[in-house]
Amino acid sequence: MSEPLTFPAGFRWGTATASYQIEGAVGEGGRGVSIWDTFAATPGTITDGSSGAVADDHYHRYAEDVGLMAELGTGTYRFSFAWPRLQPTGSGALNPEGVAFYDRLLDELHGRGIAPWATLYHWDLPQTLEDAGGWPARDTAARFADYAVAVHARFADRVPDWTTHNEPWCSAFRGYAGGQHAPGRREPGAAVHAAHHLMLGHGMAVQAMRAARPDLRYGITLNLYPTDPATDSAADADAARRVDGICNRLFLDPLLRGAYPADVLDDVAPAAGRDFVQAGDEELIAQPLDVLGVNYYSRHVVRARTGPDDEGRGDTGWVGAEQVVKVGTGRPRTHMGWEIDPDGLVDVLGYVSTRYDAPPLYVTENGAAFDDVVSEDGAVHDPERTAYLDGHFRAALRAIACGVDLRGYFVWSLLDNFEWAFGYTRRFGLVHVDYDTQRRTVKDSGRGYARVTAANAVPADR
Repeated sequence: MSEPLTFPAGFRWGTATASYQIEGAVGEGGRGVSIWDTFAATPGTITDGSSGAVADDHYHRYAEDVGLMAELGTGTYRFSFAWPRLQPTGSGALNPEGVAFYDRLLDELHGRGIAPWATLYHWDLPQTLEDAGGWPARDTAARFADYAVAVHARFADRVPDWTTHNEPWCSAFRGYAGGQHAPGRREPGAAVHAAHHLMLGHGMAVQAMRAARPDLRYGITLNLYPTDPATDSAADADAARRVDGICNRLFLDPLLRGAYPADVLDDVAPAAGRDFVQAGDEELIAQPLDVLGVNYYSRHVVRARTGPDDEGRGDTGWVGAEQVVKVGTGRPRTHMGWEIDPDGLVDVLGYVSTRYDAPPLYVTENGAAFDDVVSEDGAVHDPERTAYLDGHFRAALRAIACGVDLRGYFVWSLLDNFEWAFGYTRRFGLVHVDYDTQRRTVKDSGRGYARVTAANAVPADR
C-alpha cells in the first residue's frame, strides 16, 4: 500500500465560525443591536425569513461545541468576537458580560488544548455606527481601531493570533453595493469608500496592537478568486482584469505593495471619485503582516457583456458589474450554486505567493454546502462534502509542493448555522444541527476530517 500524503510538520488544522451565525442570545448579556439584526428583521431580506436570534445557541452551548472540536481533532479554532456584544454602541468601555462570555469560551478552548484564532470583525457592525454612516464614513475606521485595541488589551494574554477583518470585499460590496448583505444598501460609490475604510481600520488596528504586543501574530482574511476570461478576446480579458481588480487586487495591493492599483482606481472613479484615499492612508494600510488568511470557495470565469439585451448572469456586488457576466464551466456545483474546482485553490494560493511578497498563508475558510439530512440510522451521510474536502486537501498539498508557504487549513464550518441571506436553508457544517432541538450530530465528513487531522495526511489513494 502506498504511503499517505503527508502535510508539513506543525501544519495547523482547524475549524471556523462567525459570531452572528452561531451565538444566538442577541438580547442577552447586554449585547447591542447589529446591522444583521436590523437587516434580518426587514421583510424579504432572508430566504426563509429567519435571523441569528437563536442560531446554534452557542452562547449557552459553547462547552459542548468545544468538545466537538476536540472530537474532530482541530488544534485551532477560528472564531469572531461580536462587536455589539463587547461594545454595544460601538464605542466606550467593554461590556463586562460580553467579556465574561469570551473568557468562558477561551477557558474551555485552553482546557481542551485548542488554540484560539480571533477575528475582530465578521460583519456584525453595531447598528449605532451604521446609523452614523457605517463603513462608508471614515470615522468608522477609527471606531474599529478603538474597539480592536480595547479587545486586544483584554484578551492578548490568551489569544496568540489576531485577524482584523473577515472578507472585507463582502462587507463593502455585498453590504453597500449589491444589497444582498447587511446593511442592504445599493450605493456603488459608498461601497468603494467602505472598502477603503475597512482597510484603513485594519491598518490602524494592526499598528496599535503590534505596538502593544509585538510578540503576537497579526493578519487579515480575504476572499480571493482565480479569475479567468471566458475566451481569448480582448473584451473578455478586460472583463477578467476588472473582476480580478475589484475582488483581489483592490485589497492585496495596498496590503502587500503599499498602494492601490491604478487601473482599479480608474475603474471605480466614476462611482466613487478619487479623493477618498487621503495622504498617508496607503502607508498606514500596508502594516507588516505575520499571516494572510485566504478564503476559497470557487473560481470566477467571466466575459464582457455584449449590450443591454445580454441576459447573462451578472453580480451586483461588483462595481462596474454592468459590463461583466459570469460564465459557468459545467463543473458540479454545491448547494450554494458554486462550481467545485479544487484546482482553483492551487491557482489562487500561487497567485498570491508569486505576485506578492506575502507572509505565510493559511486557508482560513474552505468548505461546501449540501442538502444534508439525518438518516434513519441517526447518522448524517454526506459523501459529497467528504469528496469536496478531500479534493481541496490534495490541492493544498499540490500548492505546497509548488513552493507556496501554506501553514494551515481551517474548514468552514464547525456547525451548520445561519448562512446570512440564505438563513437556515444552507448547511456547511462538519456537524449537523437540528435547529428545533439544537441536537448536534457529527457528519461522516466530520469523522473523515478527524482522520485527516489525526494523521496530518490524506490517503495516497482515494
